[in-house]
Amino acid sequence: MMKRVEANDADSMTQLGMSYANGQLGLQQDWNKAFGLWTRAAELGSSTAHYSLGGVYYEGMGKEKDMKKAIHHSELAAMAGHDLARYQLGWIEYKSGNMERAIKHWTISASAGHSQSMTDIKQSFERVDGGFHAPEGVENDVYELTLKAYNDACAEMWSKAREDAATKMW
Repeated sequence: MMKRVEANDADSMTQLGMSYANGQLGLQQDWNKAFGLWTRAAELGSSTAHYSLGGVYYEGMGKEKDMKKAIHHSELAAMAGHDLARYQLGWIEYKSGNMERAIKHWTISASAGHSQSMTDIKQSFERVDGGFHAPEGVENDVYELTLKAYNDACAEMWSKAREDAATKMW
């Protein structure tokens, strides 16, 4: 891994940063080293590194909390297709009281197969007279359209080999 890091491999930098952040692979937990590796990897275009930096700033892990930087890095990761970053942006909007924007972020990540986004969208709709009612500012058909896109994404990702591998793990 170190040879790949020295060769400026963004994925290896990101993984080594995770190992420092979690104190894995015999390494002492070191947020400064993790942050430095993720910063370099993000500069090389790693969406996972941007997501990790967003988490550092959001949670204040080894750095002071900075919501502006958290959103910046999460947005860069989300624009590069990082589902968890898109989900996190949804939560930031939800906590800010902007349900319409939260649902938009969750719709994008659910459409890529992110199950928790689908769950959160479902929970955001209120049961009214046995049916679903969209939150204010959200179209009523969002749930059904997102569910279809989610199911389509899951069907595309399904394979017998994946199912067998998952079964063997348990």
